[in-house]
Amino acid sequence: MELAELVARRPFPAAGLLLGLTRRCPLRCAHCSTGSDLFTREEPDGGQLERFVGSFSAENRPDVVMLTGGEPLLLPALAERLSTLARRAGSRTALLSGMFFARSGSRRGLRGAAVPPAILRAIRSVDHFSASLDVHHEREVPRADVFRALHRIRDEGVAVSFHLTGTGASDPYLADITRAVDQEFAGRVPCLVNEVRPFGRAASWARAARTGPDPAAASPCSMAAWPVVAFDGRVLACCNQDTVDKRPVPAHLDLGHIGVDDWATVRGRALESPMLRMLRTVGPTHLAARYGSGAGAGSYCDGCRALGDDEAAAAGALAVAGGAAGELLDLTAAVRGSREGAQGVVRRHGCAAYAPLVVTGGPGLPETDGQDLR
Repeated sequence: MELAELVARRPFPAAGLLLGLTRRCPLRCAHCSTGSDLFTREEPDGGQLERFVGSFSAENRPDVVMLTGGEPLLLPALAERLSTLARRAGSRTALLSGMFFARSGSRRGLRGAAVPPAILRAIRSVDHFSASLDVHHEREVPRADVFRALHRIRDEGVAVSFHLTGTGASDPYLADITRAVDQEFAGRVPCLVNEVRPFGRAASWARAARTGPDPAAASPCSMAAWPVVAFDGRVLACCNQDTVDKRPVPAHLDLGHIGVDDWATVRGRALESPMLRMLRTVGPTHLAARYGSGAGAGSYCDGCRALGDDEAAAAGALAVAGGAAGELLDLTAAVRGSREGAQGVVRRHGCAAYAPLVVTGGPGLPETDGQDLR
């Protein structure tokens, strides 16, 4: 499964599932949105995760399951079991790693860097493997080590990509690292490029979220499409880090708990909720302005969380997006959101200037107006 195929499914409700296996991570990157470290013990119960994924069926399953953290490869046996269970039902699996295990490769100086056997088995079990790389990760794991490890993983026949993060289109680091990836892998490894957001350890220094949309205009949220299993086993309708971390969860974003609910129940709640349908169709700002108590102060995501207490918005959502008409509205919005493919998703939610890199063999690196940003 290539990166572009995975990203292109993002607008479709319940087409994917995000599993946070643990908040632990041996790295302490300055921009970490989850604030992970090696001594943080927050993680869902492994048995509950296996039961939840084991509830998938060939007729009712997500298309894609994304294993993430923290660092999911601190639990390689669990990652392998979850991937095996998901694939048995017909789901495809992907795993995102901070590449802590690659550091030992620098001492060997070999292109085919050694990967610990348990970690390699977990990687072999997935359909797609993605490596996080940015200026903060490089202070922990040098890019040469990451490149060596990714060559080794590609040799196993696993599709690979990079998740790159920077401060925006003008960030010289992003210009440098995307060129380096292009040269190292001859344009055959795609990149998903995002911008640092003010969450976790980046909350004190990263720039504020983008300016919110005009309340009069629809601004759909594809991030309300895929359920997310948080570090306490709660299942959420949104991957925004504040929503994942803060409790209580706003009622309209709470899909249940893996300890008591199966996938069919969670999927049903995600697909049938009029509030979630409206978020995916017009977005929280427009919903609050047109049907609720009015768009409030704060970011786009702050406004969404506030809708949990807005009875007028809930009533408006039910009137517009309830029943079969709402189901059709939701599907129409998803198709519209996917029309430009993976690049369109990245333009809306990632670093737009680097959207072409999500496709292997895409149009290439962005223009730099003649400036050498390296």
